Amino acid sequence: MSQLAWLTLVETPGLGPMRGRALVDAAGSVEAAAAGEGLDRVKGIGSNRVATLRAELRKAAARAVRRIEQADRLGLNILTPSEDDWPAMLADLADAPLVLWCWGRLEARDLHAIGIVGSREPTVYGREQAGKFANRLATNGVTVVSGGAYGVDTAAHRGALAATGGRTLVVLGSGCDVAYPAENEQLFAQVADGCGAVLSELPPGTRPRREHFPRRNRIISGLSRGVLVIEAAQRSGALITARVAADDHNRPVFALPGRVDNPMAAGPLVLLRDGARLALSPEDLLDNLGPLPHSTSTAKPSEPELFEPAREPESAPVAPASPDEQRLLDALHAGPQGPDALCDATGLPAAKVQTLLTMLSVRGLITRLPDNTYERRR
Repeated sequence: MSQLAWLTLVETPGLGPMRGRALVDAAGSVEAAAAGEGLDRVKGIGSNRVATLRAELRKAAARAVRRIEQADRLGLNILTPSEDDWPAMLADLADAPLVLWCWGRLEARDLHAIGIVGSREPTVYGREQAGKFANRLATNGVTVVSGGAYGVDTAAHRGALAATGGRTLVVLGSGCDVAYPAENEQLFAQVADGCGAVLSELPPGTRPRREHFPRRNRIISGLSRGVLVIEAAQRSGALITARVAADDHNRPVFALPGRVDNPMAAGPLVLLRDGARLALSPEDLLDNLGPLPHSTSTAKPSEPELFEPAREPESAPVAPASPDEQRLLDALHAGPQGPDALCDATGLPAAKVQTLLTMLSVRGLITRLPDNTYERRR
């Protein structure tokens, strides 16, 4: 069973994604690799390590069986390169994971995905732009990929979900059953419930750790046809994702410009200086993605053509406001108000008000004014 074999490689200490794939190539199949064949032909595995790794593979096979049972209990799917549901965008990447744990379901249209990444502490402008770009992309049939973190990531996921039929993929630096941040647990459940998938190469129960996030970032890049950076410091995970996309995955990188005196604009401005593509509208991304990678040449004929025709915003149906959204809209009847005044008027916490403002703005129900107040659209 190929799934058991791939999991055996993952559960074996000393076999990371690149060495694991090298072993599969040397052994001729993943089943042979899991049985310990080909170890002596893998570069970097000395003769003194072969016997040790064979013993580790035997022990890992028992752990792999328990992982499959664990996935069944938790309602997770285990995706492997041997199966039809393995993302085609990952097939040719040397650093692709050996397995992906999946809460939810991937679809053929997820082949056309764009990553949106950025600061965990964006400005109001950055949060709004992440939501608006994601919403427009999702309206055009693009799946939005991000990392589920605070700030830009969350705004991107929510913007995609606000589009009719919008899809988004959340790539975690923890196990699929460990919501990080915990406040996004409900968001992740909404994604998994028919609107996309929550993905991780880390097994269930894995807590988030600093070293997990660079690994997570390469998966965001790998799944995406291009990566957009919205507000990021010069030393940030978002820029790591951008560098991996450009240097390792040959994906186009886009950057949203910002004020030169805003520290959160420093990352995108550096990327633009170094050759990233300017993103002033979602159309800048849609028009400059380039051809699909070679790994997608076996895509099924039923997969969609790139991008459904966009609906005009004026004709798009507007979802009814939730009770909290309606409270905020009612508060704006009196005229433009800032976030603090809206907190007082509605009795809602500041974080909730900010999220509602972003979503109502994405859906075209309110407009932010230059003085950072908001008014209802007439």
